[in-house]
Amino acid sequence: MKKTILRFGLYGIGTICLISLLSWSLVDVVDNTTGEVIGYSSMVVSLLFVYFGIKHFRDKENNGKVTFAKALLIGILISLMVSLAFGILDIIYVKFVNPDFMTEYYEGMLEQAQSLPSEEFEIRKAELQSEKEMFLNPYIHFFIMSMMVFVIGFIISLLSALILQRKN
Repeated sequence: MKKTILRFGLYGIGTICLISLLSWSLVDVVDNTTGEVIGYSSMVVSLLFVYFGIKHFRDKENNGKVTFAKALLIGILISLMVSLAFGILDIIYVKFVNPDFMTEYYEGMLEQAQSLPSEEFEIRKAELQSEKEMFLNPYIHFFIMSMMVFVIGFIISLLSALILQRKN
């Protein structure tokens, strides 16, 4: 089981790294909305290895059987590996690759909020400023980004465990 988790976790990490490096090369070409789509897509694609890891364990290492609990555990551990890698990659991105990202992102969000009535705009502006300050702390940034990927991974793990469980 450990070898499966490590193997498919590394596949997921490799995938998220490759997609991140490709998207970093598009930093000046892609707008924030497209960047978000690429980011979420890279999370889902790299977390597909949860399904393949559970399936591999069931079919190749455990004689075609896997309980829901064991499948879920495998999926969660693979997701944890990918989520930690994503958190590290995101910190590298905002600290070294595109250090102006936070400022540019929040300026864009503020610009979008301009269409709100003045009272709502002021509230949204204060919220955005608070979020910006929070994300400037690398530990909080790492935690939030890792947890976002982990939650998606947990959902994929849960669905995969339900689909792949077999007690024969």
